[in-house]
Amino acid sequence: MAFARPLLRRPLSGQLLGRRGVCAGAMAPPRRFVLELPDCTLAHFALGADDPGDADAPDPRLAALLGPPERSYSLCVPVTPDAGCGARVRAARLHQRLLHQLRRGPFQRCQLLRLLCYCPGGQAGAQQGFLLRDPLDGPDTRQALLELLGACQEAPRPYLGEFEADPRGQLWQRLWEVQDGRRLQVGCARVVPAPEPPLHPVVPDLPSSVVFLDREAARAVLEECTSFIPEARAVLDLVDQCPKQVQKGKCQVVAIEGLDATGKTTVTQSVADSLKAVLLKSPPSCIGQWRKIFDDEPTIIRRAFYSLGNYIVASEIAKESAKSPVIVDRSQLGGTLYHPLDPLGSEVCGTGLLDSSHSSQGLE
Repeated sequence: MAFARPLLRRPLSGQLLGRRGVCAGAMAPPRRFVLELPDCTLAHFALGADDPGDADAPDPRLAALLGPPERSYSLCVPVTPDAGCGARVRAARLHQRLLHQLRRGPFQRCQLLRLLCYCPGGQAGAQQGFLLRDPLDGPDTRQALLELLGACQEAPRPYLGEFEADPRGQLWQRLWEVQDGRRLQVGCARVVPAPEPPLHPVVPDLPSSVVFLDREAARAVLEECTSFIPEARAVLDLVDQCPKQVQKGKCQVVAIEGLDATGKTTVTQSVADSLKAVLLKSPPSCIGQWRKIFDDEPTIIRRAFYSLGNYIVASEIAKESAKSPVIVDRSQLGGTLYHPLDPLGSEVCGTGLLDSSHSSQGLE
């Protein structure tokens, strides 16, 4: 790969510092970051003003996280606040692909942390990403990252940031792009501490990526997946056979909720036998054989699959409850409650405590 100019291995030079106003102006949002630390606490920082005042002392906590002697890189997948469904699906798949790639090769010696990039002010469009910390500050890590960046030919292309300290100890982030095999620096801004926002940055994005407000919203996601997941078309065909408005019959419907491996299936089968009731499962059996396929996909695709499964279950409940009691092994209610919390606790903090297989859409 050819490069426009060699990377500066020394602290930021006076010539570069003289250009930083231009660099910072070229940098696009987002300007704030949430970093998950190994103990699952969060660190907040921002890209600040070009010229730090004399009173702006370097922040020791940020220096320990991002500064020398180790080398830190940020990699974020851009998605605009008004991006359509297709753009969100592509961004989610790219993020997942990068995660797999950053666990191989020279990256294996590096510390990999979750990073969320966002614009202040409660706007939608939070960007998922990673912070990679190389304990050896090796050139092979940088080279591999640039090759990874260059291999992303289709939009969205990730942003690659590199953190360095200047002679005064101030931290800076350089932003790199690879165009026609050449590395170009397209941004440079100072790293400053930031307060924790009053509203979690992922909250504005929940209606478009976590809890689908109606069947058509979830359906649109799977429609974007038919070219690379053939089973998505089969799911859509089954959903289209379901009435858009359903009404429960006269018999009782009991939904049993609980975390995985807590005995739900055993209990629901026992209750169904005792009541001589019909036992239904969510996701329904007609799409259950594809569950593993969608469980391996990014969150937005996985939840669209389970959401549409709820609509199929709803039509089955309406039909069966007209003639007998119905027991449901896991319902839409659990997913409706769990999934808005998932990005707050799992996708940013990495706790992984919530069951990603729960559905994300309630019955209308």
